[in-house]
Amino acid sequence: MIKENVRKILNELPVGVELVAAAKTRSAEEILEAVKGGIKIIGENYVQEAEKIQALTAHRSPLTVKIKWHFIGHLQRNKVKRATNLFDIIESVDCLASGEEINKASVQEDKIMPILIEINSGREEQKFGVLPENAEDLVRKLSKFSNIKIMGLMTMGPRFGNPEDARPYFKETKKIFERIKTANFPNVEMKFLSMGMSNSYRIAIAEGANIVRIGTGIFGKR
Repeated sequence: MIKENVRKILNELPVGVELVAAAKTRSAEEILEAVKGGIKIIGENYVQEAEKIQALTAHRSPLTVKIKWHFIGHLQRNKVKRATNLFDIIESVDCLASGEEINKASVQEDKIMPILIEINSGREEQKFGVLPENAEDLVRKLSKFSNIKIMGLMTMGPRFGNPEDARPYFKETKKIFERIKTANFPNVEMKFLSMGMSNSYRIAIAEGANIVRIGTGIFGKR
């Protein structure tokens, strides 16, 4: 069923839109099934979970060699060094301190770490992310670091029963994306706009997303 779900979604996605399998709490077996279905990007919310899953899947299928790993959760300061080793991109940077820590770890590892800036498009107190009106200033400050590269934006948006209700939040994030894109900051390449989940990814794509993060739609309910 997981393989079939992946193939169905991949066939539906427009050219240029990448699918991230949001794999929080999913087993190695479930993730391998998704990879066999055509998944090329795994999204994890927790560093320790990613370590475990990467170890369990590393030699189970030749397909896993080409898998990209995206960190899509809130990154704790004491997990930054491990995260820069494990992940190909960190999608959820929302403050200067976090970016500074990632840059410091990347300097030590002599690498450039791609990141996305997480936007709290719904201005929800319980959620992480920089407020929309502060996003450009954060990008300006982060762009001065030598070993991170800002590759775009990510947003969760409020969760609604009707996915159409998420549209205004995706629209606002796209406007921020375009505004920053024209600002020509150093170390900034506005390439990725990560928006939309299982119930809202079609609306997100219509509003400009080129990365969608889908968990339930691939793996089923937890």
